[in-house]
This record gives sequence, C-alpha cells and structure tokens, in this order.
Amino acid sequence: MQTMRKIALITGGSRGIGAACVRLFACSGYAVVFIANRNAEKAQALTDELRTEGFDVSFRLCDLSDGAQTAAVIAEILRTWRRIDALVNCAGIAHIGLFTDMTEAEWDHLFAVNVRSAFSVTKGVLPGMISRQTGAIVNVSSMWGEVGASCEVAYSATKAALIGMTKALAKEVGPSGVRVNCVTPGVIDTDMNASLTAEDRAALCDETPLMRIGQAEEVAKVILFLCGEGASFITGQVLGVNGGIVI
Repeated sequence: MQTMRKIALITGGSRGIGAACVRLFACSGYAVVFIANRNAEKAQALTDELRTEGFDVSFRLCDLSDGAQTAAVIAEILRTWRRIDALVNCAGIAHIGLFTDMTEAEWDHLFAVNVRSAFSVTKGVLPGMISRQTGAIVNVSSMWGEVGASCEVAYSATKAALIGMTKALAKEVGPSGVRVNCVTPGVIDTDMNASLTAEDRAALCDETPLMRIGQAEEVAKVILFLCGEGASFITGQVLGVNGGIVI
C-alpha cells in the first residue's frame, strides 16, 4: 500500500522512549510502523489505542539481535510500505554489574541488541533513502555513551558505538541527501529505570541542573524535530536530552 504521507519506522516501539515516539510521530501525521520484540501485548495495546484515535499505526514482532530475522522483517515492511522516510533506532537493553563478572555471551548479546540491530535495520532501509535522495535517521544512544558509567561498561560501550556510527554514516550518506543524527538521553522515567529506588532518584535529581527526571515524551519531541524539515541542515550531531547532567 502506497501513501503520500511520510512513513516512520521505529524500533523498540512498545515501551519507553520508543512508545513515546510512536505516539508523537503518529499524532504529527506520519504513518508509523514499529518493531517490538517480546512485548506483543503492549505493542498491540498501543496500536489499538492509536488506531481508535484514527492514526495509521502497525507493528511487527522481531528479535532484532537476529540479523536474518531482522532482514526478513525489514524486507516485508518495505514490500508493504515501499519506502521509509524516517528511521528511529531506539531498541536497546541494559546490563548492570561488574565488568569482571560479565560473560562473553552477555557482552555479545548486548552488542547484538543495541548496535547490530541498528546496523541491520539501517542497512535495510538506507538504499531506498539514497535512491530517493532524502531520509532521516536518528539513533538513540545515552549520556553514558558520552561519559561512561561504572558497572555499565558494556552498555556504555554499545551507546558509544552508536555515536561513532552516527558521525561516520552522516559523512558517508550526506551527499545523497540523507541525514543521520543521534540523541543521548539522560535519566528518563522509563521501564529501564523503574528499578531505581526513591533515594537513587532523589540523588539523580540533585545531580541534574534542572532538578528532575526526564520524560520519554521530551526525548521523542527532539527525535521528531531531527526527522523533520526544521532540522534540514542538521546531520552528524549528538544532541543531549539530559537536563544538564552532562554538559
């Protein structure tokens, strides 16, 4: 099915920042297809909610750490929609623990989900963007990709990799009219941070110049901006959405 509306593909769209992006992009006029892994119930509930409100939203289930499965899902999405105008690589998992206690399998899995998925999905949609000489890609990294976090070495390394990927790919595809940018959220009120104690949250608020935890919708608004015409001369940039905790 073809449409003149812009089409956004969002990974990790069933919860957190990804779900906020699904809602915001849909409300802003995009047809949205998002990818979820195991959260089929959440993905279906989000889809039903937005369709009830008249928005064009659908989802696919896919283990993005599996390259072959990812390639097949992206190919099916492109057969259905013909093109992707905006790609948001938001899928990600965390791992907290001592570096010396981490296994190779845990390290590899984190990189497969957080980095290789962005590679696989981007590789799938990029040829169409290059052919049309237009497109926007936003990678969702983290402030820990900029400065590193104790007991989150692998997570920090994966998020740093996304920053490097953003900058290099922006140089490579800029002549084809495709823009690639990155956001680095700080402490955001999502499922990933749900395990924080009240004391931890209070301490993080104290460390943040704006004195509060961020909301997923605030990150989504920045991502939407970077995908839109207002950011038409912005590429290769890393934009912190962190309340000032990293400056």
